[in-house]
Amino acid sequence: MINQVHREHWIQSPLIAATLLIGSSVGAHAAPSGNADCKVIEDDEARLACYDRASGVDVAAKPAPARLSLLPRPPAPEPSDPSAVAAPASLIDTAWGFDPASPRYTINLYRPNYLQFGRYTNKVNEQPSSPLIDPSEVPRQDLDPTEARFQISFKARLWATDDRRWGIWGAYTQQSQWQIYNGELSRPFRETNYMPELMVSYRPGLSLGGFNWNLLNVGLNHQSNGRSDPTSRSWNRLIAEIGIERGNFALLVRPWYRIEEDVDEDDNPDILDYYGHGDITAVYKWRGNSFTLMGRGNPQTDKGAAQFTWTTRPILGPLRGYVQAFTGYGDSLIDYNWKQSSIGIGVILNDLL
Repeated sequence: MINQVHREHWIQSPLIAATLLIGSSVGAHAAPSGNADCKVIEDDEARLACYDRASGVDVAAKPAPARLSLLPRPPAPEPSDPSAVAAPASLIDTAWGFDPASPRYTINLYRPNYLQFGRYTNKVNEQPSSPLIDPSEVPRQDLDPTEARFQISFKARLWATDDRRWGIWGAYTQQSQWQIYNGELSRPFRETNYMPELMVSYRPGLSLGGFNWNLLNVGLNHQSNGRSDPTSRSWNRLIAEIGIERGNFALLVRPWYRIEEDVDEDDNPDILDYYGHGDITAVYKWRGNSFTLMGRGNPQTDKGAAQFTWTTRPILGPLRGYVQAFTGYGDSLIDYNWKQSSIGIGVILNDLL
């Protein structure tokens, strides 16, 4: 009996010792006596919590550390409402200041302002003529087929209503042909055309078959070359301009009426035979480029002209590349009755729209 009691005592003793050892180890983690006990903890967060408890910091009150995410931010969802997507700005509204927030009195660029370093023609007009002048009265000039050409054009709004739908504009355009490569003639200006205008501008704001009718201009236009006889050229017109647009496309229609002059003062009585009674210009914007195509003529005389232009994206500050191709009559006033084809390359500051 005694031996049995001794055996049970020795069997229970190791169990009690192991239990006490495990309990003391757990207690050491639960209530560490110092920083040395925290060093043996392998888990980073548990070891940090151990140091906090050893230092007397309230772990429960301490905010959780912010976690830094290196994942890319998901893209913003696209608007489900199609009207939330911004529509392209109006080409006509921008060009003519129809925005109510635009200045009432302002000076803007008007027709294209450009410089063509070289303009080549396949047929040089060395002896200009008109029905009232004997060609022998005009001395023949030895002109180069390649010259420079530039145009300066601006407009100023002189008055406008509060909503800017009505306005009165004054404009001025000057175009010059320069025989800069003709050293034998001392590089003269072959022709310069001056064109002042005064017009009333209105924004109808009507929708027609998917197009927006946003421009109606009516004005007085004078054009001359400032020369004396026998090479003087000039005419006065009443011009209306109708502009419709849709997105990046615009169509400008300009009918005109020539104001008749006295027979003895008319430098070019047959000018309508070549220029016709109006012109049509299409404008299209594409990926920063701008293209225009102009056509005019007189069906009764089967004479007219066409002009194509290409304006590139900006290449140097506001300057863009510019290509202009022309065929027909009236490339300038001195050539109003002269048929030729020409092409010029240079830089431009602004488009037609």
